Amino acid sequence: MFRRQLLAGIAVLFLPTVGWSAPPRVAVDIAPLHSIVSQVMDGVAEPDLLIQPEASPHSYSLRPSEAEALSRADVVFWISSDLTPWLESALKTLAESADKVELLALDTTITRHFREGATFEAHDHGQDESGGDHHDSGHHSGDHGSDEGHHHGEHDPHAWLDPINAAVWAGEIARVLAAEDPANARLYHDNARDLGASLAELTASLDRRAQDLEGIRFIVFHDAYQYFERRFGLAAAGAISLSDASDPGPARIREIQTLVSDLGVTCAFTEPQYNPGLIDTVFEGSNVTTIGVMDPLGADIEIGKGHYAAVLTALMGSLEHCQH
Repeated sequence: MFRRQLLAGIAVLFLPTVGWSAPPRVAVDIAPLHSIVSQVMDGVAEPDLLIQPEASPHSYSLRPSEAEALSRADVVFWISSDLTPWLESALKTLAESADKVELLALDTTITRHFREGATFEAHDHGQDESGGDHHDSGHHSGDHGSDEGHHHGEHDPHAWLDPINAAVWAGEIARVLAAEDPANARLYHDNARDLGASLAELTASLDRRAQDLEGIRFIVFHDAYQYFERRFGLAAAGAISLSDASDPGPARIREIQTLVSDLGVTCAFTEPQYNPGLIDTVFEGSNVTTIGVMDPLGADIEIGKGHYAAVLTALMGSLEHCQH
């Protein structure tokens, strides 16, 4: 009798708990956004990362484990097809039933058009004094996309480099997850609120550091940084490659070389995701003496909750190194 009661009691332990459900499986495209989602999900579960930060998101082939993570996802947070044009079809085939949230498409996201040409003088000297704290509707005159026609969409997709966007996205991520997982809704919203507060502190700290960089002139590898530049009152003189980091043509290279000579630019930045030898080719025999690294994805930064803040901090550190 006792044995039967004991076995019955053990069996009860393995019965499904009424009203309990597992948290949603979440997949995220790039590491900085994965960091934001990880912070919102802190204490609940870990999201899956689809694209490793040492690779270019513009063209990427999912590993089998990443494709599997996408196929089992209940929710997918991604930047935009403007950043990952190949991912759109994968979302349709591998994550057909998932709730897919394209963050660049939110009305609350600050968006910016691609800058034209290899040099940015006209854009940056006329930037809005607010640092761009508005939603760009995409209908401003004079913004017509790429001079070389290689852009995948209307807007520059590197919007995560403005921490104001990150704070807005945290709130939307919490809202979506709370709807999927009401049992943890309060925790998602609390985490998003805490993240917003920490991002405000980070923004203030970086803004103070940026004030010491007033007038700095630098060339970036590809035009990925205008959200960061405008948020902190900085201005790249130009970019070697297009926004998708395709190889520049001879005319673009000549334009950059002339700009470097005319403005006395001495600092240029490469990126770990692309060919660093191109920098040497472009600036051979020029006055550029400092070759640094700027990385919008954080290839050398540990993936996880601290990744996003570390990426922004590293960008400011690279610019500070340019002064030395």
